[in-house]
Order: sequence, then C-alpha cells, then structure tokens
Amino acid sequence: MAIKVSIVEDDRETLESLTRLLSGSANVRCLTSYPTGEQALAGVPLEKPDVLLVDIHLPGISGIECVSMLNSKLPKLRILMLTSYGDSERIFHSLRAGASGYLLKKSGYTELIQAIEEIHAGGAPMSMQVAREVVEHFHKIKKAASDVERLTSREQEILALLAQGRLNKEIGDELGISVNTVGNHVQHIYEKLHVQSRTAAAAKFFGRG
Repeated sequence: MAIKVSIVEDDRETLESLTRLLSGSANVRCLTSYPTGEQALAGVPLEKPDVLLVDIHLPGISGIECVSMLNSKLPKLRILMLTSYGDSERIFHSLRAGASGYLLKKSGYTELIQAIEEIHAGGAPMSMQVAREVVEHFHKIKKAASDVERLTSREQEILALLAQGRLNKEIGDELGISVNTVGNHVQHIYEKLHVQSRTAAAAKFFGRG
C-alpha cells in the first residue's frame, strides 16, 4: 500500500516541485497540501496521512509551532521537516517539537522518497549537511559543558546568576559577598570560559557557546 503523504508549504513553486517529485513514485500517494499551519491543524487530523512534510517558515504560526501542536494531537504521525536552512538551532527546535526527520529543500527525488520511506518505517532521516550540523552542535555542547565544569562551585553559582541577567551588586547581595569580589570571580569565569562578555558566558552556561 502506498504511503499517504500531505504537505504544509506556502511557496507555490516549491509545492509544485514537491508534488511533481512525489507523483513519480509508486510507493507514495500525495493527499493534500496546506499553505498555512492553521489550515494543517484543521485538516491533518481528519485525513490522517502517514507522513507529513512541513516547511519550517510559514505565514502565521511557524512550521515548528505547527509540528508541536500536531504532535500533541497525533503522536503517531511521522513528520519530516523541509527547509532551505541547515543551522543547528532550527534543527533542534524542530526535533524537540516532534519532527522525526529533517531534509533540505534542495534534496533530490531519490533522497526525498528514501526519506519518506525511512521515516514511515520508524527511522529518522537527515540530509548529510543536517547530520553534520547535529554532530557539530553536540561537539559544541560537550566543549561548553567541559569548560563550565572547570569552574569552582562559587564561580558556577555566579555564572548561573549571570545567566539570569543579575547585576554584580545583585549577585553580591544574594551570595553575601562584596561587589569587588563578584567582579574578580566574573573575570576568572571569562578567562576559564574563553569569553569576553556576559552574553557569551550565559551561552556557555546554557550549552550553546
């Protein structure tokens, strides 16, 4: 039986290209296309496709928001994100929202059909470029975590407060130490994390540095 696929895509040219690619496969049947996430939220639960292709940038609610809402309604729906972007932030927001795979729109016919078949079978397909982004992201997280672990317990306390946007005086009042002492600790934190600003230090704390 052919895999039933629906598409959420607002760009007409991209939609026509995807529909044309899918029509060339005997193993896939394209059901419906939706130009907005709002329309997909109304229609997808009724038609129940096996696989849903979702553009990350949509008018109104974003593709990521659409995926999150559909995932709560249809936890068994397999969702494949399609986008022109390959950066790690968008990848992980999509995967956290409930997407099962992630392909770039420039992917060819063979890669697209294989991805649909793989995701339908329970896999998690990703374009090579996307997979590389994932690996690099985890490397960055590991390095950031390692840098933070080298801080003393007091420095970690202060870094956590910095990440909350607290000023030196507020940190001093909270921990019962002087502003000068806080400043010295902050300088040591910068040196150990190899950063020059509070924003960069907070990014390290949250594992994105």
